[in-house]
Amino acid sequence: MRLLTARVALELLSHEAIVREAYRDVVGVWTWGVGVTEASGHAVCPRYVDRPQTLRWCLEMYLRLLRETYAPAVLACFGDQDLTEHQFGAALSFHYNTGAIATATWVEEWKRGETEAARDSFMNWRKPPQIIPRRERERDLFFDGIWSSDGTVLEFPVEKPSYQVDPTGKKPVDVRMILEDLLA
Repeated sequence: MRLLTARVALELLSHEAIVREAYRDVVGVWTWGVGVTEASGHAVCPRYVDRPQTLRWCLEMYLRLLRETYAPAVLACFGDQDLTEHQFGAALSFHYNTGAIATATWVEEWKRGETEAARDSFMNWRKPPQIIPRRERERDLFFDGIWSSDGTVLEFPVEKPSYQVDPTGKKPVDVRMILEDLLA
């Protein structure tokens, strides 16, 4: 897939994080790797509960889901519209987070050439409030070509027995070389 570049994968990763073993997200959904849940089609629980995986495996599964599930849906929504790398990256990040590229009004507005309306509608997706900075970065990438990733992503450990992400143990990890290798 021509538009799925290391830069695109890194940008989306910078909005997410990596957790190498299964954890319960803020609403109790079992999640693993780069925000992967059962809804993605990849089995999470019990596969990754108490079973940390390598960084490479987490990224390999992330790229597989981008290629096989999320990117095709984004490209289908934009149809014959040519997307730049930054537009594709922003739309892919939006869809990976919301799963709603097919119902987002900003997509149809942009396709009709209603750029300002689309820019405004992009920000309709702002719940929970903690998502607003991500949505702003995605909007700025799509409409202005402003990239925000520096090649690092935060990795978090899991607290037990709650199986919640431990924010005090976060560490930045440079994943550029692994992603470039996997995309080669």
